[in-house]
Formats: sequence, C-alpha cells, structure tokens
Amino acid sequence: MGQIITQVDAFTNTAFAGNPAAVCILSEAKSDRWMQNVAQEMNLSETAFLVRQDEGFNLRWFTPTVEVPLCGHATLASAHVLWSEGHLLADEVARFYTKSGVLVAKLQGDWIELDFPVNHSQEIIAPLELSQALGVAYKSVYQNSLGYLVEVESEELVREMQPNFQQLRTLSNVIVTSATNPGSDYDFISRFFAPGLGINEDPVTGAAHCCLASFWRSRLNKDHFLAYQASSRGGVVKVSYSGDDRVFISGQAVTVMRGELITA
Repeated sequence: MGQIITQVDAFTNTAFAGNPAAVCILSEAKSDRWMQNVAQEMNLSETAFLVRQDEGFNLRWFTPTVEVPLCGHATLASAHVLWSEGHLLADEVARFYTKSGVLVAKLQGDWIELDFPVNHSQEIIAPLELSQALGVAYKSVYQNSLGYLVEVESEELVREMQPNFQQLRTLSNVIVTSATNPGSDYDFISRFFAPGLGINEDPVTGAAHCCLASFWRSRLNKDHFLAYQASSRGGVVKVSYSGDDRVFISGQAVTVMRGELITA
C-alpha cells in the first residue's frame, strides 16, 4: 500500500477557500528528492511531510520548488489531519519537530491554535524597484527574515493592487498590509507574494502573521487581532501576541481530498 496524502484547506471553515496544503504522514523517512518531487507533483503552495518522532512528529514543508523553514497553513493542515484522522485524541497536543524548533498546536473547539516564534521587522529605506514592482505607493517599508513588510495607505490598495511578479522575483518575498476601514470585522488586512519560491501569491500565510503580530501591536496598542488575508481565496486568522517571543495563530481547516501515492 502506498502513502496516504490528504489535501486540506486551511484558515477557512469552507471548502475551496483559505490556503490548500497537502499532508503526507509517512511510515518512515523519505529522501529530500522524493519529498520535493511529491511537492512538485501536488503543485500546491506547500506540501507537509510528517514522521513520528519521540512524543510528536518530525515536520517538513516543501513548495513546488524548495523546502522552507516555516509554514503556518501547512502546520495547521497537518494538525487538522492528525486529529480528524485519529492519530491524536482531541485533548492531546500536536507537537512538531521542525527547522524552526518545536512547534505546538492545540485543538480549541472548531479552531486550531499554533504556537509560533515571533518575527520582528526593522524599518529600512526600500529599493526603488520595490514600489515599481508592487505598483503602489507605501507608507513605510520594513524587513524581516521572511522578506519585506510594506504598509500602504488603505485597505482598498491592498485588495486592488496587481504586482509585477516578474520584477518581484528579482527582489524578495513581500507582505503588504494596512489597517482596515472603520466598522470592519477585522483589525488589519494583508497579502503575501513569494514568486521567488514559486508562489506568486500565497492565499493565506501563517508565517506572515508572525511578522504582522508585532508590527500591528505597536500601532494598534492591542494584543489580540482578527486578521484577513485578501487573496482571491481569502482567509481568516486569529492572532494573539503579548510582546514576548511567541505568537499564537489560530485558524480553522477543512479536508477536501484524500488519495494514495502509489509510487515508492
């Protein structure tokens, strides 16, 4: 029998929204090349591979082109699969051993809470090419280990912008964000572009919210946020950050497909 692979829509409670990820729970470790080939075959923004380790699971994430050190939505999808397919009981914690350290997920009703490291940003003078590639003016530009964090004037600019992905590919990953309009259900809005990783626009990005948490805490003077990532699929993220070195990111998830990898 081959390996079971499950496709999950993360950061949504509705199928065909949020961010799709493939999750493969392996009976034994596979080679990097094999995992990269599977990720390329799935052609989703992320494919997660899990192998039992100690009191949890070793977890690695691959885009169609590269392995990445941290991925929120595929971690959320992985935790969802562990509980929904009976690998963990509802009251058990999901513990993941990753290249970003030990990550923990907890099931809280219909939501899954992820415990992630915060990613602080430093304000910079942006290269001229960045504004040209994004096609919008910005209020401020910051940089972190994920890439650029660009603040723009309005929610409408975030929603309507149409970047030049060919130009962006020569720069870095980019988070674009703004505060939401008065009366919105959300505190802030964002989009995430990563053409250099083979992902022009990621539908919903947990790792980006590790950067956005500290950025918006200092501006909105609050610790708890409801955020919206305004890709064409859209997704909702709860964010809690009290100023220490951890961010709590919560989302919902829906299984949409399950199949069998019949290749070795």
